Amino acid sequence: MATWKIDPAHSEVQFKVKHLMISTVTGGFANFEGTVESANDDFTGANISFEADVDSISTKNADRDQHLKAPDFFDAAQYPKVRFVSKEVKKIDESNYKVTGDLTIRDTTKPVELSVEYGGITKDPWGQVKAGFELSGKINRKEFGLSFHATTDNGGLVLGDEVKLLAAVEVVKQ
Repeated sequence: MATWKIDPAHSEVQFKVKHLMISTVTGGFANFEGTVESANDDFTGANISFEADVDSISTKNADRDQHLKAPDFFDAAQYPKVRFVSKEVKKIDESNYKVTGDLTIRDTTKPVELSVEYGGITKDPWGQVKAGFELSGKINRKEFGLSFHATTDNGGLVLGDEVKLLAAVEVVKQ
């Protein structure tokens, strides 16, 4: 069994959500960690665990970031982590996988499915073995207690319910 750890210097975890239903706002987490345990070099059957610090959320707007940390959204004071634990890693073809698992935001845990593009394995100039992945999926924010609701003067939504999840992850074999 090999253990791989996320290299945060070469990884990013983001989300995208519609604003006013006409544009998209991108945010992410600066502080996160994760582990992949796998008996196979192709990662089938791997066990994945991931945590992000809610307090590290950034949308490049300080006021919005503070609101996202408030009880309307993540409630960082009471629920400081977002967590994911895999249940199944299924290989679709040489470079595509489906990962299913439990995502926990606030006090709500729900199953999610992520599409994963596998970039391969290589050795860096310092002799470390690394693997790369790009993940994507989507959730409904309200199902996780991110319940903020506002409308524009003409009744349009300020914030969409669907949140796209995106991550580019490099892991280092331990």
